[in-house]
Amino acid sequence: MPRKHTGLLTIGEVAARTGLAVSAIRYYDDEGLVAARRSAGGKRMFLRSDIRRLSFILIAQQLGFSLEEIRAQLRQLPLERTPTKRDWEQISQGFRAHLDARIGMLERLRDRLNGCIGCGCLSLETCQLYNPDDRAAASGTGPRLVLQKSVAR
Repeated sequence: MPRKHTGLLTIGEVAARTGLAVSAIRYYDDEGLVAARRSAGGKRMFLRSDIRRLSFILIAQQLGFSLEEIRAQLRQLPLERTPTKRDWEQISQGFRAHLDARIGMLERLRDRLNGCIGCGCLSLETCQLYNPDDRAAASGTGPRLVLQKSVAR
């Protein structure tokens, strides 16, 4: 049961609510992604809003975001108080831009993986049509037709 007299949750209670291991929660606390309060006995205690912060970290990691990218987004949220709906709206705007870019790249990969991706191998017949003489190389290294939003063909 939550600690009604303090409004704080133990690390075990937070682990049960988020599905994260206690060691992961300690790690995120040590990294400054959440800010545990300490009980008189030195135990880590968390605000209920830390459940949302930890859930955000879990989702972002599953989407392939690095801890540094997650940290950059979480810096927009206050540690000293429970984030408001407006606080989360601000963080979602920045996160949305990253997600939109990733979705775009995944769609380009899905649509072009079986054909020319602009990597310069020129081993598929379609490469000769879409990337003759490795024209995409002028845009940079790697699979240019997937990495860039648009490449002149």
